Amino acid sequence: MSLLMINNLTVRFPLPEGTVHALDGVNLALADRARLALIGETGSGKTVLGHAILRLLPPGALVRGEIQYGGHDLLTVPAARMRQFRGREIAMVLQNPAGALNPVLTGGRQVQEAVTSRRRLAGGLARRKVMELFARIRLPERAITSYPHQLSGGMQQRLLLALGLALEPRLLIADEPTKGLDWSLRAQVVRLLQDITAGRRAFILITHDLPAARQLAGTVAVLYAGQVVEYGPAEVVLSEPRHPYTRGLLESHPARGLKPIPGTAPSLVQLPSGCRFQPRCGEAGAICAGEVPPLGEVAPGYRVRCYRC
Repeated sequence: MSLLMINNLTVRFPLPEGTVHALDGVNLALADRARLALIGETGSGKTVLGHAILRLLPPGALVRGEIQYGGHDLLTVPAARMRQFRGREIAMVLQNPAGALNPVLTGGRQVQEAVTSRRRLAGGLARRKVMELFARIRLPERAITSYPHQLSGGMQQRLLLALGLALEPRLLIADEPTKGLDWSLRAQVVRLLQDITAGRRAFILITHDLPAARQLAGTVAVLYAGQVVEYGPAEVVLSEPRHPYTRGLLESHPARGLKPIPGTAPSLVQLPSGCRFQPRCGEAGAICAGEVPPLGEVAPGYRVRCYRC
C-alpha cells in the first residue's frame, strides 16, 4: 500500500495577466521507504508539487485533486491536523539555505527549537538530541554556536537537513539539496542523503542534478510544463528514456555534450495545444498538436505521455 498517493492534482495561480497552470492532472504514488526523484526544467512544477504536499502554497492558489497520506487527504484535513503532519510525518528541506535559515539564531538554537516544537524535552535532553543530530549529519560541534553566515554552503545545507530530520519524519522532501555546491560538497551531501534515507523513510528529491537523481532515487518522474511526461525506474529513465523531452534533458547535461533543447519552455499562462512539448520537439506530427496525449503505460510500472512512444 502506498504511503503517499497523489490523484489528479491540479494547481493554478490566478494573476492579473492570466491564470498560471502550475500543475495539471498529476498522478503519483510513493510506497513507505521508497525514493522518488522529480526532475525537469525550472518552472516545470517540481517545487509547487512539494509545497502542495505540505499545503504550503500561497493564498489564492486554486488546488484540485487529492493528496492521500496514511488515509488522510492532506488538501482537506483541518489546519490544526495539518500542522501535526508537518515535521513529524512529512518534512521539507527547502532550497537556498541562506534564505531558509534564521540569520539571528545559531545553528544549535534553530535545531533545538525544531526538536522541542512537538516534544516535551527538558533542556539537557534537547541539547543532547541536537548534538546527536549534528553528529549524524557530520556537522562539527562549533556549528552549534555558529550563526548561518559563519558556516560554509555545505554546512548550511547540512543544517537544513538537521532541521528536516529533527522530528524523524516518515517522508522527507529535499528541494535542490545540491544546488550551488561545488563537486566535493555535492558528493558529501549525496552520500549523506543516501545514509539518512535508505531503508529508513520515504524520500522525494526535487532536483536538476541528474547524476544525484540516479544515485538517490529508485523511481523518476519527469515534469514538463506542469505535467508528468515520463515515469519509471530511475536507471531506465536516466539511461534509455522514451520521451523526447527526457532525451533532451540528458543530452543537455555536460557529460553528454551540453546540447541544449531547441526553443524555450512555454508560458504557463498561454499553453500550446495538444502536447505541451510539441513546439520544441523534432519528432512532433499533426496528432501532437491536437489532443493532449495521455500518460500511457508502455511497460509494467513505466508510463510515457507521448503519441510517438
